[in-house]
Amino acid sequence: MFRRNVYRILTITVTVLAAVAGSAPAYAAEPQILAAYPLPRIIENITAWIVGLLVGVATLFLTIGGLRRLAAGGDPTEIEKSNSAFKNALLGYALAVLAPILLAVVQGWIGAE
Repeated sequence: MFRRNVYRILTITVTVLAAVAGSAPAYAAEPQILAAYPLPRIIENITAWIVGLLVGVATLFLTIGGLRRLAAGGDPTEIEKSNSAFKNALLGYALAVLAPILLAVVQGWIGAE
């Protein structure tokens, strides 16, 4: 029973994250002109993808940690596992915050301004 509920909640979480990540504006059916982007624009796009992935994974770990904490029932090993999931979520959010800074440093190294 518990395992089935966990799978349902994880499925809902992944579905919501996929829907948010996959929602792109619908454009009219105009011909697309392919053009090369300048390097700073490419780095901005990479930054956006990295931050989005990190936030999504961190949210998943936060959800798993919360579910483990709710289902622990006072079991010390389950509480420790939930604490580990919370730490991983915190690390993911911290990396998501630091990713633009780190990529700006890389951009400075390669001289793309």
